[in-house]
Amino acid sequence: MEIILGENQKVKARYKGFEIETDQPEKAGGENSAPSPFDFFLISIGACAGWYVKSFCQQRKLPEEGIKVFMTTHRNSETRMIEKMKIDIRLPQDFPDKYRDAVIKAAGACTVKKHITNAPEFSIVTSK
Repeated sequence: MEIILGENQKVKARYKGFEIETDQPEKAGGENSAPSPFDFFLISIGACAGWYVKSFCQQRKLPEEGIKVFMTTHRNSETRMIEKMKIDIRLPQDFPDKYRDAVIKAAGACTVKKHITNAPEFSIVTSK
């Protein structure tokens, strides 16, 4: 992955042939032209959980239509850090009851979530 420092508050990441642009909100000096890096962090958690729900349904040939996944976060007012994330899987009325607990377990298998709960070691260096 290559990180490119852009104009103003913009930063771009080149990864696997994609260019992902980020910016900061106006209140942080940015132009709000793209999600912030922290937004992408949150997006990755929600999208990962959603993909695991989708995969669960596909493997069992269950219809995906009508399934919605929402994620909300709760910040600690003192530390300003997120202390709780809630993933709400809204299933249609006709979704088979026998799979309700299993679909929750599937969403919990998200690899992004697993990396947060078992955080990797960080190494930050400088080089020329």
